[in-house]
Amino acid sequence: MKHIQGNDHIHHHQFPYGIIKNHKYNTKKLVLLALISLVILTTVPLYHPSINYTSFFFSTSTTTTTTGSNSSSSSFSDDDSEAIVNITIPSSSTHKCDIFSGEWIPNPDAPYYTNKTCWAIHEHQNCMKYGRPDSDFMKWKWKPDGCDLPVFNPAQFLELVRDKSLAFVGDSVARNQMQSLICLLSRVEYPIDVSYTPDEHFKRWKYITYNFTLATFWTPHLVKGRESDPNGPTKTGLFSLYLDELDETWTTQVKEFDYIIISAGHWFFRPMVFYENHQIVGCHYCLLENVTDLGMYYGYRKAIRAAFKAINGLKNYKGITYLRTFAPSHFENGLWNQGGNCVRTRPFRSNETLLEGQNMELYMTQVEEFRIAEREGRKRGLKFRLLDTTQATLLRPDGHPSRYGHWPHENVTLYNDCVHWCLPGPIDTWNDFLLEMMKTERLRSAEETLQYSDDRKLLVR
Repeated sequence: MKHIQGNDHIHHHQFPYGIIKNHKYNTKKLVLLALISLVILTTVPLYHPSINYTSFFFSTSTTTTTTGSNSSSSSFSDDDSEAIVNITIPSSSTHKCDIFSGEWIPNPDAPYYTNKTCWAIHEHQNCMKYGRPDSDFMKWKWKPDGCDLPVFNPAQFLELVRDKSLAFVGDSVARNQMQSLICLLSRVEYPIDVSYTPDEHFKRWKYITYNFTLATFWTPHLVKGRESDPNGPTKTGLFSLYLDELDETWTTQVKEFDYIIISAGHWFFRPMVFYENHQIVGCHYCLLENVTDLGMYYGYRKAIRAAFKAINGLKNYKGITYLRTFAPSHFENGLWNQGGNCVRTRPFRSNETLLEGQNMELYMTQVEEFRIAEREGRKRGLKFRLLDTTQATLLRPDGHPSRYGHWPHENVTLYNDCVHWCLPGPIDTWNDFLLEMMKTERLRSAEETLQYSDDRKLLVR
């Protein structure tokens, strides 16, 4: 990535044709210098290691809003609030390396919230509440090769998204990440519930101080689908997917958002019948007569493609679209409904496991379709970004609820959960990635502004 240049760069282009005495040119020059100064002043606080939250750019309110039964008042003391405001995050220079390639290293300072301080944790991810005996799974930090990834900074995030909105679009793992984000932000402010519907699959939260809206849209297959048989050949349901029809529960609403995070995958392991042009074209393990088994990757590719096509076709959408890549599950000694479990208590090292098999196929399908959508979006001036969580998540077999998402004596059929993630836990790092990408986006925009300014100056004579 090209770096923002300092005063030497500005000086080099300032008077390309010598000293100009023309008054009209001097006026334009002053306006241009003012613009560059504004860009530098709004960019430096994001990246300079010596600037903390008490700077003008990150002045924030630590007052917590309490509204409705789903909100919670802050229990922080004045000392706690002061500590949050004055946290200084070191410069990471992550633009020099791939932040998604690295290792997990111990982090004794974690976690940064608990299941007692955050009400947003879903019961099935509330591992400590339900008796998980170990706690080391919460005390790891992702260390990219060649740079450092800052721990999530809640005040910085909220300042970056002031007057903006963000939507998580996908399944329950997408919702899992949203809950993590709410918990991480709770050190600064709790949101209020502004949902349009009582349906828990479609939630909206508002951070009043920052005028920031957070939403989740439930769409496990991204395209239009329905459960045609609650049992199906594997007793896990048989789904009809209309691969060329959009799921309007999200496509009709996301155009208003500034950021969209798309993710899906785990539901495609279940039996499915694929429809195109209202006709059955094949299936995945449907065991229906005269229906060709095309495999799950066929439906997955078509669904991802349709989702991206829908976003690229949204009128008036100007937001940034992130693809959060597939998060592998970690069942061992059996499938999820055949006694499989995840009982490891430490992360893998990068040389101890590989992305392979179905995980690799799903990941590569996502990336291939993402690249196509990115090229198409560029023609419209739309931005697509890859939130590549797969490798970091692959290395965390210790971070799932397993059996600690419910009480052992509950008289219900609940399987070991090696798909979702304990909170606090490894997927808090997904939001570390997200914030760093947003900071990079701000830097990139500043660079583009400076580049545009340089081009303009060369036209002035």
